[in-house]
Amino acid sequence: MPLLRVDQNGLWCEAGGFHIDPWGSVPKALITHGHSDHARIGSSSYLCAAPSERILRLRLGSEFQLQTITYGDRLTVGDVIVSFHPAGHVLGSAQIRVEHRGEVWVVSGDYKLAADPTCAPFEPVRCNTFVTESTFGLPIYRWHAPETVFTSINDWWRANRDHGRCSMIFGYPLGKSQRALTGLDPEIGPIYCHGAIERMNQVYRESGVSLPATTATGEPKRGQNWAGAMVVAPPSAQGSTWMRRFGEVSTGMLSGWMRIRGTRRRQSMDRGFVLSDHADWPGLLQAIGATGADCVLVTHGYRAPLVRWLSEQGKDARALETRFEGEALENEAEAAE
Repeated sequence: MPLLRVDQNGLWCEAGGFHIDPWGSVPKALITHGHSDHARIGSSSYLCAAPSERILRLRLGSEFQLQTITYGDRLTVGDVIVSFHPAGHVLGSAQIRVEHRGEVWVVSGDYKLAADPTCAPFEPVRCNTFVTESTFGLPIYRWHAPETVFTSINDWWRANRDHGRCSMIFGYPLGKSQRALTGLDPEIGPIYCHGAIERMNQVYRESGVSLPATTATGEPKRGQNWAGAMVVAPPSAQGSTWMRRFGEVSTGMLSGWMRIRGTRRRQSMDRGFVLSDHADWPGLLQAIGATGADCVLVTHGYRAPLVRWLSEQGKDARALETRFEGEALENEAEAAE
């Protein structure tokens, strides 16, 4: 029997008596990170990496037991040894290493290899079996350096300011928005954030992450002029009555999906900026190779192409049916929190 298998509630470790990122209510849940498709309400107890604690308490409430563990520390759970290692995805994101009788599995959750000042960088972990995402598992998905993307965003913002327009970029409240904030040039103009994002900004600041000064949009003041401002908002705000207060607005989307021509047009955006908190195709291959794993299980995204490529390289690669979503184009449930 494999060390981990999928049951009706998610990834189940019988030897440890726990689930990893369960989608059902379970007695004990080990959580890779705070996005809503990985951290769900309803379990009795949770174990997460220490930097995730504030995020989970904000998003899941207080009616549960929460235990934290420092990156790299080992903990015996049931008959297995577990440890959490940085995944480079968002603040507190972790890969979970599970060891039992000399066999080692690593569940990566979501991850990226690109530099990000808002979270600990991805750490390769050697294992026999690696459970990986494949959100952008096609060769066309290759990211530019973040500095190049931020230069494009700031140039667009500056041009909008000079034409008397408000700039608005859409990104997930957890992770994407904070990463974008670190690349904005506050000399261009004031930065405002939707309430859902500003609440998460506070969590990041309390965790020691440096962000530029931001102001919650809140209730609009009579006659307030938004021209020249940058507003960071969740995807759920797109096309809403909330947007009307800002007057003439130029909109932009932050997403890896903007790599494909036509996606921005389908999303009714003025600009698309290719910025993702997931690994691109070269990043996936590099991360998988660094583990030394002979067996690779692919959970979500473009699974078939990655499985096929890995199989051709001599790996035991298989698709694993899960309910994880990766980076969705549609509004994430968290955006409405």
